[in-house]
Amino acid sequence: MPARIVAFSGNTHRPSRTRTLVEAVAAELSRLRPIDLKVYDLVDAGTGIAVASRSALPLPAARIVEALESADALIVGSPVYKGSYAGLFKHLIDFVAPEALIGKPVVLTATGGGPRHALVVEHSLRPLFGFFSAQAAPTAVYAGDTEISEGRVADEIVRARVAQAAAELARLLDVAQGANVSAAASAPLASSAAR
Repeated sequence: MPARIVAFSGNTHRPSRTRTLVEAVAAELSRLRPIDLKVYDLVDAGTGIAVASRSALPLPAARIVEALESADALIVGSPVYKGSYAGLFKHLIDFVAPEALIGKPVVLTATGGGPRHALVVEHSLRPLFGFFSAQAAPTAVYAGDTEISEGRVADEIVRARVAQAAAELARLLDVAQGANVSAAASAPLASSAAR
């Protein structure tokens, strides 16, 4: 079965460098294993997401949250604003049920105006997904304003990080799927032993 991957770009417009980056990771992952990919931008959530409860979310935003929760793995990216991830990106993530991301493999990406924003993936995104107990890939990917051009990753070093992050995500998926198979196989044994 292809792994269900959700790539989420926390950008409010299309096209965007952030979407290019999450799609690059997804494309590399698809070379390594079969995937069922869905890509969302923050703009897909529609207007009216400034609400206080999940039940008040507009339907397009609620569908993104549900997709994030039900995916086998995530590729997330945010543009950097004032040294952190985008506020609306974080606002939508706040509606994700914490238990839905426990152990879920995630690749973290970000785009920004230059090198001084590069640590956002480590200082902002990694702690955010650590709170959810997600399994973040060791390699995160950051791209500055000159490293993505004309809808593609133009920088060789960033391309190498994209490939490394995708390979790590593939391995994390293998481990997660292996654990699920083991748990399913041992469930009948545990229920028969309890009789």
